[in-house]
Amino acid sequence: MTTDTERVPLRVDIVSDVVCPWCIIGYRQLQKALDSLPGRFDVSLHWHPFELNPDMPEEGQDLREHLAWKYGTTPEQSRAARARLTALGESLGFTFDYFDGMRMVNTFRAHQLLHWAAGEGRQTELKLALFEAFFSRREDVSDARVLASVAERAGLSPAAAGEVLADGRYAEPVRAEQQAWLEREVHAVPLFVFNEQFMVPGAQEAETFTRLLNRIPASQEPRDRV
Repeated sequence: MTTDTERVPLRVDIVSDVVCPWCIIGYRQLQKALDSLPGRFDVSLHWHPFELNPDMPEEGQDLREHLAWKYGTTPEQSRAARARLTALGESLGFTFDYFDGMRMVNTFRAHQLLHWAAGEGRQTELKLALFEAFFSRREDVSDARVLASVAERAGLSPAAAGEVLADGRYAEPVRAEQQAWLEREVHAVPLFVFNEQFMVPGAQEAETFTRLLNRIPASQEPRDRV
């Protein structure tokens, strides 16, 4: 049996948006891969901001209208995509509750809160709570009051979350980090980066992640000897 001291350090950087369905699908596939390799890795997750719609107005946009405008998606294609995501989510233990009138919203406030949560040691908990809030609970993750409530569900202080959003103290760092990823030619999410070496774009199957994870210990051996 592998002990903690024998576990391979694994840093996973994930660039994503909280209103991106493939981002939560990709994360669940990664977790499935990690679960298939119990005790192998000492995992450290780091979430990074990406806005699918940085110019989205405060009032948001009807999801179906948004998909038609941005991607040229027909109503039939939209229904098929939602059905596919719902089934895939169910197979991975995540609920997609698409509904009439669902709106795409601005996520800049959510990313500011995630930046703060990293320093509080609750970033992953908040990220997953935000995915659930938007896709499963029909909540507006652009609303400051909703975000404070989501933060509380993630084990954070709702009052402190409200203060973070009220004074915008992390707005500039989030903008800078978003720009840094754009300069690295990251224009679609999710993106997974393993140990700052291996970049995996998109919501890959768990088997794809498993094959990569099985390569990581051997790839690190030379560095361990330096």
